[in-house]
Formats: sequence, structure tokens, C-alpha cells
Amino acid sequence: MSTNRYFYSFYFLVFFSFGALFPLLTVYLKEDVGLSGSQIGMIMSISPVVMILIQPMWGVFSDYTQKPRQILIGTLFFTGLAGFVFAFVGSYAGLLVIAFLLAFSQSALVPISDSITLNYVQKTKGNYGSIRLWGAVGFAIAVLVSGKLSEYFSLTVIFYVFAIGLFIAMLVVFFLPKESQAMNVNIRDGIGTLMRMPKFVLFLITTFLIFGPVFANNFYFGLFITDIGGTVTGVGIAFLLAAGSEAPFMRFAGKWISRFGLHSIMISAALVSALRWVFYFFEPPLYIVYATTIAQGFSVGLFIPAAMQYVRDIAPVNVRATAVSLYTAVGNGLGSWFCTFLGGYIAEYFSVAYVYLFFGMLTFAGLGLILYIRQADERALAEA
Repeated sequence: MSTNRYFYSFYFLVFFSFGALFPLLTVYLKEDVGLSGSQIGMIMSISPVVMILIQPMWGVFSDYTQKPRQILIGTLFFTGLAGFVFAFVGSYAGLLVIAFLLAFSQSALVPISDSITLNYVQKTKGNYGSIRLWGAVGFAIAVLVSGKLSEYFSLTVIFYVFAIGLFIAMLVVFFLPKESQAMNVNIRDGIGTLMRMPKFVLFLITTFLIFGPVFANNFYFGLFITDIGGTVTGVGIAFLLAAGSEAPFMRFAGKWISRFGLHSIMISAALVSALRWVFYFFEPPLYIVYATTIAQGFSVGLFIPAAMQYVRDIAPVNVRATAVSLYTAVGNGLGSWFCTFLGGYIAEYFSVAYVYLFFGMLTFAGLGLILYIRQADERALAEA
């Protein structure tokens, strides 16, 4: 098997594990454990908070030791073990503890594996996107598989599938390259420079408003499907369509950005995303919800690469790595935490449909900021 295929297998297995657990975890916590909406929101919001605080430390530790493979193998083992133990914890306090332990070790998996992959791609003149694509494929397939298995057995099967996938991924790591890409980033000086750039700060707020609902949707979409009459298998089908549709859009994102421009792509993607969230507030028939999941491919598959490129374009060269780190922490971490945490209370005191109204309002606010940013950029270009 070539090195590329080992990378394909690794990303497929890791994201297969993620897809088997996280989309159905809220359904498990509600139906099998009997937690309230606010309790579910608290548990699910632990992961993004840990990502903000702990994830950078894993990168520093990996760079300091220069042993990314060993760290990756260890964290894969402990993440799988924590997922397995999760199935046997029934108390709310115990679930908070195991959710923290799971998030702590899991937060190392993506940045360290990405570091190994990026170093390999740079050396071989390869394509990171073609490797990372297998993660989206694994995630999409996993939700359908774990949904089917849950109906045949019980929802606890999601923890076993999660653990087994990560344990197999451990074996694949032995065949990955040893070296990683060292990231020499002076975060303190970089943040100071970036925080004095109004355009960058404004775009951070934009990503908070748009990415927060996108990532929180992974936790609440399963509840939404079951609330409007769908089955656990139905949750799997919905995620298969949604996550699976991202891959083709990501593949052609670069060409469309070159043709239509960054601003136009981000505006279109944000608009589709906002309309989708508000549409769910009206609790449409299940078959229509399935049809609209493909909108995720357009909105997420295009906004992510466009936003990443915009961040790199507006940041000074010497602080680009810090800019990307901040962008990821605010959108994927802080935004996801805010929407997941508050979404739990909204679901408890109103309904999951109101969670999506909340998502829609935030995304429309983010869309407004992108329109303002485009006007400011066009004005600056005209004056230059």
C-alpha cells in the first residue's frame, strides 16, 4: 500500500469514528440517559471549550518532542478508551468528567495528524485536499452505519464503533511518515498585530456568527430529525447526504473562487446556510429536510476554503499562522461552544426548532458583516 493510501485510511477511520459518535450522542443522552436540554448542551459544549484551551498545547508538545506519531498513537488509544467508558457512565456528573477526558485527548488528533500530512504533502508536492477528503467520506458513511446498528442493537453501539475505529487507526499510524511540520509561531506578538487590524477583527466576528451554527448543527441535527418523526437510521441518512455533499463542492471551490471572487462565494454560502436554518424552524416534512441537507455541501463546502483563503490574504505574512490559529479558535471553538451551550437551553425551554431560528439569526448577522466587509474592501481598492 502506498503512503497516500495509508493517509486515506487514517483520515477515513478517524472521521468515521467521529461520525459514528457525535451526531447521535445527543439522541443517546436524551433518549437513553434522560438528560434535559440544558444538561445536554453543557456536555456537548465541553469539546469546543477544550479545543480552544488545550489544542494549541498539543501542537507545542508535538513540536517540542518531535515525536508526533507516538503522541498520535497515545491520544488515539486514550480517546478510544474514553469513548468506550462513556457507554457505562450514567450520572450527569460522571458524564461531564468523561466528556472532558474524551475532549482532552481527542483535541490532539486533528492538529497533529494534519501537521504530519502537511509536511508529507509539501515534500511530495501532493494535494492535502485529496487526502482530507477521505475524512468527509468516512464521516458521512459512519452516521448511516451507526444509525442502522443502533436500531438493531441500541444506541450504546455508537461508543463501540467509535472506539474500534480509533483503535484500527492506531495501527495505520505506524505506517505514516515520522516527521511533522514544526510550526514556529509567536502567538503573543501575532495576536497583538492582528488585533490592531479592524478588518481582521471584524472577520473573526463573522466566522463566530457563521461557523458557530455550522458546527453546533452536528450536535442538534439528530435531535431535530427525531423530533419531526425521523428514526435513528433517518438521522444517518440525513448526515450522509449533508456531509457527503461537502466533498464535491470542496473539490471545485478553488475554481469557483477564482471565477466569482472570495466575497461572492462567502456571501452566497452564508445566505444558503442562513435560509436553511430558518427553514428548519418551520419544521418542514421529513423528506424535504432530507432534500435540503444537500445545501450543506454548498454552504460549508464553499465557505470553509473561501474563509481560510481570505484570512491568509488579509493577514501580514509574518503572522499568517497565528491568524489561521485565531480564526480556527474563534469559529470552530468559541462559536461552536456558544451555539451548543445556548442551544441546549433554547431546546429545553422552547424546542429544537427554535434552536435553528437562533442559528438563522446569527448567520444572517454574519452575512450582513460580510456585505459590509465587501463594501469596505471595494472602497479601499478604489482609493488605492
